[in-house]
Amino acid sequence: MTDIIETDHQEVPKEERTWGMLCHLLALTGYLGIPFGGIIGPLIMWLLKKDESSFVDKCGREVLNFQITMIIAFLICVPLVFVFIGIPLMGALFIYSFIMTIIASIKANDGILYKYPFSFSFL
Repeated sequence: MTDIIETDHQEVPKEERTWGMLCHLLALTGYLGIPFGGIIGPLIMWLLKKDESSFVDKCGREVLNFQITMIIAFLICVPLVFVFIGIPLMGALFIYSFIMTIIASIKANDGILYKYPFSFSFL
């Protein structure tokens, strides 16, 4: 079995796939109670590795765009708490963000650049 998977006519070495996966997984640090951990972890990884690998650069951009989108969605839900729809929406965002992060991590480990659905492009 080879350590390289071909995607989009481009070979992604195993090391780059691992860094891409870690970039996505670092977004889960926000769930550990670290303030803005969902952005800080991937941001640090992206800044350290973006010049070494175009795959990690693209993964980092995707995860940061997604995390910024999720923060904006969460902030929109805050005033909706007063009309009793905000809490279920926050719960749905929490579950959605967790599941999408796991899926993106698995795809990155397979050498596939995952585009998060419903994510705005900021970077």
